[in-house]
Amino acid sequence: MKTVRQLLYRDIVGSVVLVGAAFLSLVFFIDFVEELDRMARIGAGAGKAALMAAMEIPGNFYELFPIAVLIGAIISLARMAQSSEFTILRTGGLGPARALSLLAGLAAVFAVLTFVVGDYVAPQVERHADELRARIGRDSSPAKRGAWLKDHRSVDGQERSYSVKVGRVGSGGELEDVRIFEFDPEGRLLSRTEADKVDVDGQGLWHLQAVKRTTWNPAAAGAASKAVGNVVVTEQQLDKLDWQSSLHAGVIAAAVLPAMSMSTLELYRYTAHLSAQEQSAQAHNIQFWRKAFYPFACFVMVALALPFAYLHGRSGGISIKVFGGIMLGISFVLLNNVAGHVGLLKNWTPWAVAATPSLIYMGLSMAAFTWLVRYR
Repeated sequence: MKTVRQLLYRDIVGSVVLVGAAFLSLVFFIDFVEELDRMARIGAGAGKAALMAAMEIPGNFYELFPIAVLIGAIISLARMAQSSEFTILRTGGLGPARALSLLAGLAAVFAVLTFVVGDYVAPQVERHADELRARIGRDSSPAKRGAWLKDHRSVDGQERSYSVKVGRVGSGGELEDVRIFEFDPEGRLLSRTEADKVDVDGQGLWHLQAVKRTTWNPAAAGAASKAVGNVVVTEQQLDKLDWQSSLHAGVIAAAVLPAMSMSTLELYRYTAHLSAQEQSAQAHNIQFWRKAFYPFACFVMVALALPFAYLHGRSGGISIKVFGGIMLGISFVLLNNVAGHVGLLKNWTPWAVAATPSLIYMGLSMAAFTWLVRYR
């Protein structure tokens, strides 16, 4: 059985690598053309465009790899069926259950690879790409990825609510262009704090630098004050100021990032924060479960490919089967995306929305596999 495993794995992995390389090359060329046009506008050369396009490869790999697994596995298994290799393996004792378990082991390796690239490699490379693009073209687009966050804290026995505006997260994890608005329980504005740079430690203590603080009806004077109507306004310029918050660095970074570039853990932390602050978390909840279930799409793709090994060699050429595999992959991605949008509109249970497409296609593949084993 070790020989059978090596034969199957070597053939399938080779086909998957070939298909994946073809997909990534095509997408790289498209990204390169787009970046070349963008870099030409700011006076940068083709080398910078190629570098920016190359930094898109991990994200493209994460998106395209399950489809590459499907097409590569179909090519390999259909070729083995056409040359009667798979028929010989079946005659030698490779039963349906054993074949399914062998391919499930390979799918597990593919799933781990997808998870590592999607959760660790792609987000880090995308953040570096944003910073590099900003340095090359003095582009402010990363800074426009700001976020508003909410926080609540008890001060002197009174509940205070805070609205926090974060402009961007720097390469070292520091926050830039930060504004903090403090409100009393009746919703009246009590203070506004602006800081050019903020460092957040592990306990949620914010170390603000270059601070400008404006308070209305302060408890105690001691700075430049002026009266506006019946309201006393105090303005302060401070080099440093510490502010305790429940917003830690992970939540802030996740809020500033686009949902598609967050890791699974960042999405979980951010959805937990939104729920704790009684904010709508449906969109991020759906994205979290889709991210969590996405590596398991490799199992679905391998299961979809397995029935092609049981088709007779004369029941259509490999090209027809590959075309069918491409259509299956596109329909899976389409259903996955449509389910996310419909689930958001209908406010369906997030984990059910994310799992339904995979369960449907897994059921279809198992039904086709069972029928072929029994009747073909």
